[in-house]
Amino acid sequence: MYQLIKPLLFQFDPEKVHYFVTRNLKRFNRFPGGAALSRMLWDLKDKRLEKEVFGLKFNNPVGLAAGFDKNAELIGEMADLGFGFVEVGTVTPLPQPGNLKPRMFRLPADQAIINRMGFNNLGVDVAAGRIAAYRRNAKKSQKGLIIGGNIGKNKVTPNEDAVNDYIQCFDRLFDVVDYFVVNVSSPNTPGLRALQEKEPLKKILNTLQQRNSKNGVSRPILLKIAPDLTHEQLDDIVEIVKETAIAGVIATNTTIVREGLKSDKLSNQTGGLSGKPLTQRSTDVIRYLYKESNGAFPIIGVGGIHSPDDAIEKLKAGASLVQLYTGFIYQGPGLIKRINKKILSA
Repeated sequence: MYQLIKPLLFQFDPEKVHYFVTRNLKRFNRFPGGAALSRMLWDLKDKRLEKEVFGLKFNNPVGLAAGFDKNAELIGEMADLGFGFVEVGTVTPLPQPGNLKPRMFRLPADQAIINRMGFNNLGVDVAAGRIAAYRRNAKKSQKGLIIGGNIGKNKVTPNEDAVNDYIQCFDRLFDVVDYFVVNVSSPNTPGLRALQEKEPLKKILNTLQQRNSKNGVSRPILLKIAPDLTHEQLDDIVEIVKETAIAGVIATNTTIVREGLKSDKLSNQTGGLSGKPLTQRSTDVIRYLYKESNGAFPIIGVGGIHSPDDAIEKLKAGASLVQLYTGFIYQGPGLIKRINKKILSA
């Protein structure tokens, strides 16, 4: 069904289409029987898919990556489509509009997207309130959905003060999310990737770990990294994860590399590239981290998953879970179910 309407949707601005589709998905699920139909078509419940990772029990290992539901508006709808977990954000302490439009570009010949959104979001208070409301009102069919909070810094915050932005987001979301993701790897906030360097990154992670306890509860903290890191930088990541005792890594964010693209007219757009061109690189990063760490921490694999085989490759490379974004846009919600079926038969 999705593949029939995709050519029409792809005729229009991708950001406008995103809001059109998600708005109408919410409307559809409000109709009597709408959510049940979504679950019947797309969701796959099977005890064999359940997986425990960093102390959390996931209904299935296929999640929605950050960036799709920046403001925690679609958690229930994504659960009904079959995702085992949903990562909201990236959220920042203060609302911000993001970069100037247009800021998202499809590259159909490459099954890719370039975006320079710039952490556009309504702020952490809005996200926290919506997640709390979802928790109160979640349907029985959605119970057990794991929700992650992807946190970042505001554009106007200088890097030397960045830790304070991460603290604000961490404290505000602590009671409503199941895990955290520290995002220092987006290419669309000026200077953000400099925070991936060893000392500033250790400062942020150690500070959050020191605050990571409330009434005897702590939350898994993960680090999302860029695919463009060298082996030496990845070695530093392994060392940092072990030193700070965070729960794991998400590999990877979007890339600034443009090699081998077919879409010449758009390939020079600035921003992060996601989709099929990232498939192999993200898998290579997962494999390297897993090997060099001796599997010491869990990895969530994301980047260029457009088929069940892409997901299986990441799991075989060392990922414990996988996430979708661009593949979800190109392949539709049926991809979630196909991946889970493949996992069951693998």
